[in-house]
Amino acid sequence: MAIAAGIDLGSRTVKLVALDENGAVVFERVAEATFDPLTVCASLLAQISCDAIVATGYGRHLFARLRPDAESITEIKAVALGARALCPSCRAIVDVGGQDTKALALEPSGRVHKFAMNDKCAAGTGRFLEVMATALAYPHSEFVCAALGAQSAEKLSSMCTVFAESEIVSLVARGAHRDEIALGIHRSIAQRTAGLAGTLTLEDDLLFTGGGARNACLVAELEAALKRRVVVPKSPQTVAALGAALCARSTHLR
Repeated sequence: MAIAAGIDLGSRTVKLVALDENGAVVFERVAEATFDPLTVCASLLAQISCDAIVATGYGRHLFARLRPDAESITEIKAVALGARALCPSCRAIVDVGGQDTKALALEPSGRVHKFAMNDKCAAGTGRFLEVMATALAYPHSEFVCAALGAQSAEKLSSMCTVFAESEIVSLVARGAHRDEIALGIHRSIAQRTAGLAGTLTLEDDLLFTGGGARNACLVAELEAALKRRVVVPKSPQTVAALGAALCARSTHLR
């Protein structure tokens, strides 16, 4: 049986998805990228044999050191391919990853019509949430739960990671509740993300992908900011890897 794989070398995690010749997912893993992502890639690939592989993500060009035969595609193309496979009516995507945020508008055919990305800054990304949780002395899971349970939100004036961390210290010193600061952080990120998405025409079903989509509070706040429902796939972190696998299957196994 021919196997096609897609690997997404992100800033925080490495994702691998493998498809059989019928397009069914036969393997799916997410692993921390660590300081040596190629070793992580090799460990994942050792768990399954594939006949073709396509790389995407921040480290897609680095992957050529491990597999010189591997093709690479952009995260934009990979996310669009994966999203449409999961939701054929999808016309828009918001993707919040470890180091960037993307918004994509798709043509009816599924091709990318237009996209927007945040600047080269961690504000509003998974890394930003990690830093803010640490500043509030929350483990990540408790950070999200605390935000979901807050009765009101503290307003943050800065989304710069450095300045926001200093602002949190000041809020705590003034007696602000941690859970309300946590909600304020999520709300600020959602509003920033909605502002990015608002530069595009977002039609029909909107998919929320990337590691950020695993955060229930961020999902709720993004829906409130956009004033519309968003669809979260079962495995939002692996959507780009799925898209890369689909590219490998269509290009090399047919």
